[in-house]
Amino acid sequence: MDHDALSIDHVSHSFGRVQALKDVSLTVPRGAFTALLGINGAGKTTLFSLITRLYDNRSGSIRVAGYDLRRQPAQALARLGVVFQSRALDLDLTVRQNLAYHASLHGIAGREARARIGEVLVQVDLEQKAGDRVSALSGGQQRRAEIARALIHRPDILLLDEATVGLDVKSRAEVLALTRSLIADHGASVLWATHIMDEIRPDDDLVILHRGQILRRGRAADIAGRQGLTQAFLDLTGGGA
Repeated sequence: MDHDALSIDHVSHSFGRVQALKDVSLTVPRGAFTALLGINGAGKTTLFSLITRLYDNRSGSIRVAGYDLRRQPAQALARLGVVFQSRALDLDLTVRQNLAYHASLHGIAGREARARIGEVLVQVDLEQKAGDRVSALSGGQQRRAEIARALIHRPDILLLDEATVGLDVKSRAEVLALTRSLIADHGASVLWATHIMDEIRPDDDLVILHRGQILRRGRAADIAGRQGLTQAFLDLTGGGA
């Protein structure tokens, strides 16, 4: 059976009396780019933390490539590739050393690890930087190395949480273009969380999250209509942007 890359069904989450997510449902089809748009504090990072089991979802269900996250956590998590806002690479190691370390965490070693490292370095266009320390890379190159790390075990879906934060306009565009190319060239599935409307294309599958609730879901152009995405977002959120 061909399952969606990610399926979230009626998920809620609270921190004490503060409800961070309320009855959230969405899917990311295989080979699709789904944008999760919301201002800071909308609940995007909380949702990512539930998907990656940093928090336990006690309501609803989350399935990764058909595997239930609560009942089959090992199988579900093994099919996730994640790029968080905070860096996950060792700045003092080279790009290749970082990738080798993360490959070993997934039980990949020896010849297979070397092959996988070469593969992902080509995908993110960092072959020439493999022997450089991560600290010597530009911000955009570091982000591409983070994406390579997330791809090393060939996940079913790639989650990127505000992956362009802190980058200049050129680097931001390059990271986004790279991510989209992974879908076009390699059939990747992507959930892209952002607060930047310029990162969303008219034909993208768009989910608008605000104060922990999904306000709209559909093709970005349909949500934007004639008024444009910025105005549509302002209207939906009561000017919250």
